[in-house]
Amino acid sequence: MRNHTLSRRAVLMAAAVLPLAFALPGRLRAETLPLVTVTKDPGCGCCGGWIDHMRAAGFPVRAVNSDEVFALKERLGVPPDLASCHTAEVAGYVIEGHVPARAIRRLLAERPQAIGLAAPGMPAGSPGMDLPGTEPESYDVLLFDASGRKTYARFHGAKEI
Repeated sequence: MRNHTLSRRAVLMAAAVLPLAFALPGRLRAETLPLVTVTKDPGCGCCGGWIDHMRAAGFPVRAVNSDEVFALKERLGVPPDLASCHTAEVAGYVIEGHVPARAIRRLLAERPQAIGLAAPGMPAGSPGMDLPGTEPESYDVLLFDASGRKTYARFHGAKEI
């Protein structure tokens, strides 16, 4: 007859390992997403909302306040008509404005030849612009490079359509 009782040592080992097993997937996920460096005007409030959106999506984010945001946009190759209130850099790409994390994840998975993505202006309902009482609008997220741009994704607020 076999003894099916657990030893005290087995119970203690399981108790020690179990929390690690639940924490590991989240830690691995956070480690696989690249750092997003956001350069923004120190007085901009909506940029903080976009940063919160990116962090909630699992991205590590470093925010840099700068009075030279427009010089950075020019240096990184952001066309003036695509400019928004903040510029981010992630894994060799430029992210201009309130681009949803979902589009950025797709960009990083597909790795197209491009400078980056832009959500021109400040579309109502986009991440960071999702203010209470504001009706979300539909907008395009554009993939751009030095020779032009094309629609990469379409959103209504933060929801892809």
